[in-house]
Amino acid sequence: MSSARQPLVCLASASPRRRDLLSSIGVEVDVKPCHIDETPQPGESPDDYVVRLAVEKALEADTLTSLPTLGSDTAVVLDGRILGKPRDQAHGAEMLAALSGRRHEVLTAVALTGPAGMLKCCVATQVCLGDISDKQIAAYWQTGEPLDKAGGYAIQGLAAVFVATIEGSYSAVVGLPLYETATLLREQGVPIWNNMLE
Repeated sequence: MSSARQPLVCLASASPRRRDLLSSIGVEVDVKPCHIDETPQPGESPDDYVVRLAVEKALEADTLTSLPTLGSDTAVVLDGRILGKPRDQAHGAEMLAALSGRRHEVLTAVALTGPAGMLKCCVATQVCLGDISDKQIAAYWQTGEPLDKAGGYAIQGLAAVFVATIEGSYSAVVGLPLYETATLLREQGVPIWNNMLE
C-alpha cells in the first residue's frame, strides 16, 4: 500500500511490526507512540494486564488525534508468569532458557477508540519452542533482535528457527491479531481492503 494514502487510524505504538500488519490489510496509520508504566499491578492476571495496557495506550493517544486510536500490548506467559522485554543479556538468556523445549502462551490485546466507544479484545496463542542450546541463545542475543521483544524472541525474525509449533494466531504473536483487529475496525467504521466485497 502507498504511504501517501491518508491515515485511517492513529496507532499508539512505535512498533514497525504493528504498522506493517495494519498496512497489509489496507489501513494506513498515523503513529503516535505512548509511553506508559508497564508494571503489572498486584494480583493482576496476564489477560487483565495486556488489556489494561492496550486500553491505556489507546486512551493516551486518543487525546492527540481525531482519528480512531488503536492501542495494543503483547505478553509472553510461562507457567502463569509474564515474561517482559529483556533488561539485559543475562535476563534475555534466562527467559529463552526457560522457554526452551516448553509450551508457552502469547497474549495480545487490542483496544480501539472510535464512534462505537472503546472496543477491545484479547487473543491467546500457544507456542512451543524446541530445545535451544546455551550457545544458540548467546548467538541469538548478539544479533540484537531480542532487545525489545516480549519473552526475548521474535517469531517473525531469526527466532523462527526455534519455533516447533504454534496453535492460534501467528499475527497476534508478531504483534496484532489481524482477524480480530479487522472486526474491531469494521465496528468503528474504518474501511479495510475487503470492505468493497461486503
